[in-house]
Amino acid sequence: MCGIAGFISRTDDHADSRGVRLDAMCRVITHRGPDEQGTAVVGRAAMGMRRLSIIDLATGQQPIYNTDRSKLIVFNGEIYNYRELKKDLESRGYKFRTNSDTEAIIHAYDEFGPDCVKRLRGMFAFAIWDSREESLFVARDRVGKKPLFYTITTDGEFVYGSEMKVLLEHGGVVREIEPGALDAYLTFGYVPEELCIFKGVRKLEPGHFLIFKDGKVRTEQYWDFDYSQESLTGTEDEIAVELLEKLRDAVGVRLISEVPLGAFLSGGVDSSAVVGLMSQITDQPVKTFSIGFNEDSYSELKYARLAAEHFKTDHHEFILTPDFVDIVDDLVWHFDEPFADPSSLPTFMVSKMARDFVTVVLSGDGGDELFAGYTRYVTDRDKSGFEKLPNGLRSGLLRPLSEALPHGTRGKNYLFNISLDAAGRYIDSISHFNGPKKRKLYSAEKRTKMNGSFERGEKLFREIAGSVRSEDAVENLLYLDSKTYLPSDILTKVDRMSMASSLEARSPLLDHELIEFVTRIPSSMKLKGKETKYIFKKAVEGFVPREILYREKQGFGMPISEWINVQLKERMTSDLSDQRAMERGYFDTKYIKLLLDEHRRGRRDHSNPLWTLWMLELWHRRYIDGEK
Repeated sequence: MCGIAGFISRTDDHADSRGVRLDAMCRVITHRGPDEQGTAVVGRAAMGMRRLSIIDLATGQQPIYNTDRSKLIVFNGEIYNYRELKKDLESRGYKFRTNSDTEAIIHAYDEFGPDCVKRLRGMFAFAIWDSREESLFVARDRVGKKPLFYTITTDGEFVYGSEMKVLLEHGGVVREIEPGALDAYLTFGYVPEELCIFKGVRKLEPGHFLIFKDGKVRTEQYWDFDYSQESLTGTEDEIAVELLEKLRDAVGVRLISEVPLGAFLSGGVDSSAVVGLMSQITDQPVKTFSIGFNEDSYSELKYARLAAEHFKTDHHEFILTPDFVDIVDDLVWHFDEPFADPSSLPTFMVSKMARDFVTVVLSGDGGDELFAGYTRYVTDRDKSGFEKLPNGLRSGLLRPLSEALPHGTRGKNYLFNISLDAAGRYIDSISHFNGPKKRKLYSAEKRTKMNGSFERGEKLFREIAGSVRSEDAVENLLYLDSKTYLPSDILTKVDRMSMASSLEARSPLLDHELIEFVTRIPSSMKLKGKETKYIFKKAVEGFVPREILYREKQGFGMPISEWINVQLKERMTSDLSDQRAMERGYFDTKYIKLLLDEHRRGRRDHSNPLWTLWMLELWHRRYIDGEK
């Protein structure tokens, strides 16, 4: 696991100065790879990386050349089938100088070109410079486990890196906020993969590669979640048995490591299943790590302990208290873009704790998006009957009625929600600030400046929802969440927080071979009645305790609502009411004060919107104002 950085200049002049700049770009992401740094300036290309040594500790240093030294690669990630790939390439005449997965990638590119990505099983973001073709090939894994930012500067340099701060360190990025990205952040609490908070900066989307040549970027999609395939046939029992074997294989291939390895254990179904399979495969007790809270309604330690005892793991726990919220300033720096998921706090702390014992952990991320684990899928299905009402009735009566009701009136938000079409209803239900609330939030001046950027996030989500090739309502939601919430929130959170502690996190439930099997399972076997993850639970119920499988879903929540009114009250109020925040001109200060007051008095739970606004203000201070 590493972090990569680099740039392609218009000429090959000033190699020394380019080397100095590359060194600074690599050092700003030392946390991603504290073990060593490797750089190379070859022709117009400057390529570097920071390494967290996991595989081939002795000879796996990067950058790595191909056989005739015409190509050079820097790589972030792990390729779990690299030994099989290496064997195939050796049969084709390739000679290997290392035992690393990095060298397998560059030889595969020599042999298969861009199609090499289709042969890789794992998580990755890598760049290959071809000095003969004067072209750069950059690829990102199918689901988006590993990040990749890029831009073309005003001087025509192509700059890329594992984190946006790499691009900022290069100096070619103008720190001007992209209005559409800001709007999407306020809507969902994160910036989707198709957008970036700074104008001119892009993220390479999951399942895509790009080629930079002759000053131009061309991107192409090579993989997607495919719900158009013919559904699996067979009984529930037969499919459950086959699913379990796929799960065991996905976990097994991720146990390859030359350094200590463990697992996150939340006490939920997904992490418990992963730990259970690990305990079956390994001959040593699995090291497990859990986070809890003093507030019992949020803490899952009871179930984590149950799983740890059941699987006889070497278990470690940490209690997160409000005192640790002081670290949010550091977390803002690690996320690069505004990010409003408060579970990043426990994710960071459990990563920090785990790093004292291991270098690699397995997690249960992805199970909810694959197997319909969110209760909001049930809620959305229960509301689907309102679609039978004539559109004129919904938009012409229910919506105006909702808008006419005074702020805070019981049922106002519900009426607005059921007045929408299917996509709009779901988008509204997952929004921190929906359309009506954003119209109150934005200042009059900001609303005017937004122009076509207003509700950019909703428009983007509608485009994604409309691109799925399935007539099944549940599959449409699974696809939407897999393309948005999964890579831009869940995987971003896990990548940045684990890498902040120099810890590698692996996600067996997001193995692409497993995904390609699961997307063929009928949705009726995933969401059965009100039972979420039905087929997944059936597959693992032989070894995961029933108390864990069939308890009410809790999620990785936090007592933020309570903390805002007590321990965080003074600082959050001060930051959001600060003169600098008021003078930014984004928001109507009276509306923000209303949110703070209603939350303080217990009239409404505004914890998500308030946290979203606070994280934006802290991000602005760090990345725009330049505070340290």
